[in-house]
Amino acid sequence: MKKILFYLLIGVSFISQSCINDNEDPVSVPKTDGSVVEPKVGGAAQPNQIWFDFGTDTQVLTKRTDWDLAFYSGSSFKVILNSSVMMAATKIPNATNINQVTEASVSTLMTKVQVANFDTTNTVYIDDVKGNFPSGYTAIDEVKANDADNAVYLVNMGKEIYTGSISAGSVNTGTVSRGWMKIQVVRNGDGYKVKYANLNDITFKELNITKNAAYNYNFVSLKNDKEVFIQPEKKKWDICFSVFTNIIEGAGSYIYADFVTMNNVGGAGAYEVKATGITGVEAYNNFKFSDIDQSKFVYNDQRIIGGNWREVGPSGYQVKSDVFYVIKDSEGYYFKVRFTRLTNADNERGYPMFEYKPLF
Repeated sequence: MKKILFYLLIGVSFISQSCINDNEDPVSVPKTDGSVVEPKVGGAAQPNQIWFDFGTDTQVLTKRTDWDLAFYSGSSFKVILNSSVMMAATKIPNATNINQVTEASVSTLMTKVQVANFDTTNTVYIDDVKGNFPSGYTAIDEVKANDADNAVYLVNMGKEIYTGSISAGSVNTGTVSRGWMKIQVVRNGDGYKVKYANLNDITFKELNITKNAAYNYNFVSLKNDKEVFIQPEKKKWDICFSVFTNIIEGAGSYIYADFVTMNNVGGAGAYEVKATGITGVEAYNNFKFSDIDQSKFVYNDQRIIGGNWREVGPSGYQVKSDVFYVIKDSEGYYFKVRFTRLTNADNERGYPMFEYKPLF
């Protein structure tokens, strides 16, 4: 009898352990069933940046002018300009002392360090539009360990958010200058120190930035003399609605409204699907997990959605009805995304809408 009980116990233990093992690696299912989303871009001046996370169906809103510089929190030391307000920067030749730089000494450079002036050479004054940081090109060189090796830079602070009236169908991404600054960034232990001032100031201010590995970047507002919260943690957002400085081949840098960037620094990727033989709605509805083509995911260009989801030009403005996007977020979940609106009922831009569903 004791032997029978012993073997029964062993059997129950084996069955229980088998059940545990079967459930140790469950199929990954997103926490959301999908949703219809209205990003709060804010209208035709598009004042807001919207950081959206598919996995939790949440959006974080910040103003485009809330920040000026982003400091990479990974192992390299890179500084990123705020593309959404048309910032630009260049090294000031032979400048080693920030206090000796004046508006008069950089007046010639100020005519060149511009965005969207149809000068094909102006691309050197902006960051890699693909967003391949930390390896990609940045207008401000990677910060060197030796302070003396870090140049003084002239920084065009870009444009203020437009506050006037805008006709239906049009946008205004900003016309009033936010001014100019001179800056120098050096290392501060495992973080950064940025020295900055207005062009004719004879003393400079300093901000110390400590890297936070939970985020892609630490953000700073030079205008407000402080570090600021902008992006959510690097695994907690996937796409951003924003104004964006892009490049037009043969025309240099240019500013785009209604732009959508991917969190490629955080590991998110995407690709576009174009409907053939059926409507875009049918193609979107029919698309399932088994249709995903892993070879098509783009992880090295944040512009894979960009402005490709809409048509804007002499013929009018509208959402492209025959395309949708497949997203792989930074946590490895898959989603399909279809844009459904560009304007509101009054044909005002800056009121987009999209729908999405998880794929598993």
